Amino acid sequence: MRILITGITGMVGSHLADYILEHHPEHEVHGLTLWQVPFDNIQHILSQVTLHYGDLRDLNSLIDTLRESRPDWIFHLAAQSYVPYSFIAPAETLGTNVIGTTNLLDAMRITGSDAKIHICSSSEVYGQVREDEVPITETNPFRPASPYAVSKVGEDMVALQYFLSYGIKTVRTRMFTHTGPRRGDVFAESAFAKQIAEVEAGVRKNPIKVGNLASVRTIADVRDATRAYWLLMEKCPPGEVYNIGGDRTMTIGELLEILKSMATCEIEHEVDSKLLRPSDVTLQIPDSSRFHALTGWSPNIPPEQTLSDLLDYHRQRVSNEIVRASD
Repeated sequence: MRILITGITGMVGSHLADYILEHHPEHEVHGLTLWQVPFDNIQHILSQVTLHYGDLRDLNSLIDTLRESRPDWIFHLAAQSYVPYSFIAPAETLGTNVIGTTNLLDAMRITGSDAKIHICSSSEVYGQVREDEVPITETNPFRPASPYAVSKVGEDMVALQYFLSYGIKTVRTRMFTHTGPRRGDVFAESAFAKQIAEVEAGVRKNPIKVGNLASVRTIADVRDATRAYWLLMEKCPPGEVYNIGGDRTMTIGELLEILKSMATCEIEHEVDSKLLRPSDVTLQIPDSSRFHALTGWSPNIPPEQTLSDLLDYHRQRVSNEIVRASD
C-alpha cells in the first residue's frame, strides 16, 4: 500500500511516518512538504520516505503529487495550526486550511483518486462549551472562537461535502490537545518546556513567561494520536467524524507545575499579557466513545511521560544550540 502524509515534517506527520515505518514497514511512505521547511523532524528517516514538493494553495502541485505518489491512503495533516497567529493572519489561515484542503480534495476528484483520506479537523471547532455540554460529543454545536477554529470548521465541512457530492472517501477527526517531542515552540506546553530547558542551561533567567493558565484540557501523547489515526483508516467508514482525546484532564497551570517539578533547578513564572488571546477556549473535555467503540483505541502514554519526553527534547535542542554557538 502507498501512503501519502501531507505535513510530514511537522510533529504529528513525522511521528506518523515513524509509526508506519516501525509497525507497518511493508507500506510505502510518501510525504508532501514545502521545499523551504526544515527537515529536522524527519532527518532520521529521509532515506526511507519519498518526498514531494508542493503547496496546498497550488492545485497543480497537488495534482502532480497525487499522480506521482498514487496513494491508497492519505493522511492530511498539513495546516496553519497556531491559534494566536490566526488572529494576526486570518486570511492566510483560512486560505491554507480551507482552500488548501479544498484544493487537495479537488485534485483527488480531477485525478480520479480512489484513496481514503483522513481530514484532520480540531476540537477547536466546538469553541467555548457550556459546563453541561462536557464531555463534548460530535453533535455539539460549533462555536469557533478564533480564525483558526473557523478554518477547521470549513475544512471539516468541505470534507463532508466532497464525500456527499463526489464520493471522495473522507473520514474526519476532531483531535483534542495532543503533544510530545517535536512540538512547536509556540505552543503553550512546549514553550514552557523550552524556557525551563534554557533556565537549566543558564541561557535564560527566571521567570519564564506564560499565558492563560486556567484553561482546562484533556491531554494526549502525539504517539498515541498517530496510533489512533492508523486505526481510524483501518476500521472507520468514510463520511463519518470522530472525537479523539486523552483520558487525563488538567488545567494549563497544572501542566506547568508538572513540568516545573521535573526541572533540575527552581523555576519561577509570570503571566505575559502578550501571550493572552483575544478570545480563548477554556474547557476542552472529549467524549471519544464512538471512536473507542469502533477501534478499541485508548491512550497508553501518561501525561507525565509525555511532558518528560517533551522536556528532554528541548534539553537536547538547547544543548545543540549551545554547541553550535561555541563552534
